[in-house]
Amino acid sequence: MSQEDIRYFEQKLARTTHPDAKVKIQQQLDMMRAITEMNGRPSVQYKYTSTKEYHNAFPVAYRQWRADSHCNLIHGYAFSMKFYFGTNDLDVRNWAADYGGLKELKKTLEDQFDHTLIVAQDDPEMETFKLLQEKKMAKIVVLPRLGCEGLADQLYKYVNGVYIPEMWGPGEAARLWCYRVEVRETQSNMAFREGHREWNEDLFA
Repeated sequence: MSQEDIRYFEQKLARTTHPDAKVKIQQQLDMMRAITEMNGRPSVQYKYTSTKEYHNAFPVAYRQWRADSHCNLIHGYAFSMKFYFGTNDLDVRNWAADYGGLKELKKTLEDQFDHTLIVAQDDPEMETFKLLQEKKMAKIVVLPRLGCEGLADQLYKYVNGVYIPEMWGPGEAARLWCYRVEVRETQSNMAFREGHREWNEDLFA
């Protein structure tokens, strides 16, 4: 159950004028919020959201070595990534997030995903990949987990735990939160990581 789902029904409720329809939508909203609370994670809403998207920006190759399919072969995508920044208080410029302040984030993403071969740190063929790099046939990047879900999780933790506090400072880190990170392989395949400061997760686990 995502915050996007809840916001969708909140907006639908606000637009609906028929009394019976409003009752049904309100019941759906109540159920969704109850499920969220049962999961032990409070429902969080922001007044403002800014998004930054990099569309088909990162040509990268990798494999899912544990997959029981052709996904265990090296294959490539042009990754798209989208970051959602939420806040209840705009800064002095009336911005939720400073897009200009994301240049270093893009550079980090390019270093990791632009014409690289990303390899899971537990891939049994690690030495083979290292040999490719030694022969200057590939630039390998070793990561704890691959797949859209794993990459979205790592980026979510990096942006909130490292990038915002170090690049924008503690004041900005307290004011806004990157509550959703999407990683898209193709037009039809995308995964996202969602979270909120109020969930008190360990961003360095």
